[in-house]
Amino acid sequence: MRNWLFLIFLFCSLSGFSQVGDKKLVQFSGIIMNRDSNTVVPYVTITNVTGRDQFFSANYKGYFSFVANEGDTLVFTAVGYKREGVVIPTNLSDNKYTILMKMQQDVINLPMVRVYPWASTDEFKKEFMTLKFADDDLEIAKKNVSRESLSAMMASLPRDGAEMQSFNFQNNHNRLVNKNINQRLANPLLNPFAWGALIQQIMQGDRSREQ
Repeated sequence: MRNWLFLIFLFCSLSGFSQVGDKKLVQFSGIIMNRDSNTVVPYVTITNVTGRDQFFSANYKGYFSFVANEGDTLVFTAVGYKREGVVIPTNLSDNKYTILMKMQQDVINLPMVRVYPWASTDEFKKEFMTLKFADDDLEIAKKNVSRESLSAMMASLPRDGAEMQSFNFQNNHNRLVNKNINQRLANPLLNPFAWGALIQQIMQGDRSREQ
């Protein structure tokens, strides 16, 4: 029984090879281009499905050339393009067959990926447990009107028109008052004659009290 099965298998194999050998060999060549932009598509993979999945590849200019049989089915695949197929016709008048293959771009919408700054779930739990909540509006307002904040703003921010008007008015008022008291606007604390007159007035006051 085994011998009969072996003979049947051998007969089928020989018949298959004989059918393949009966097919005419053809030099299959062509250029692969983009259907929309008419630019070449480089490094396209060409699979001969009929010839036991023989693989070929186009060059960087989209050109390919290899030997195939009449009636073979060729599948063209490339990243970012749809699969295209072509069948070499039979009963060709020449042993060469050239085509211009145009491939259609394939738009693939990938699912949304959300990247988190935590490497693991345990790290996320740790960060969540030690999370510090942001201040509410009342706390933010208190920080904005604190003494440190106001001092920093006074040192960095220029005065507005109202502040400059009040400052100039106060300076003019002080200048007029000091001018009536001290004509030359001199500081009496730095005048030795003023100190002498003050000491003399004190001494005269002590004498008058003794009398």
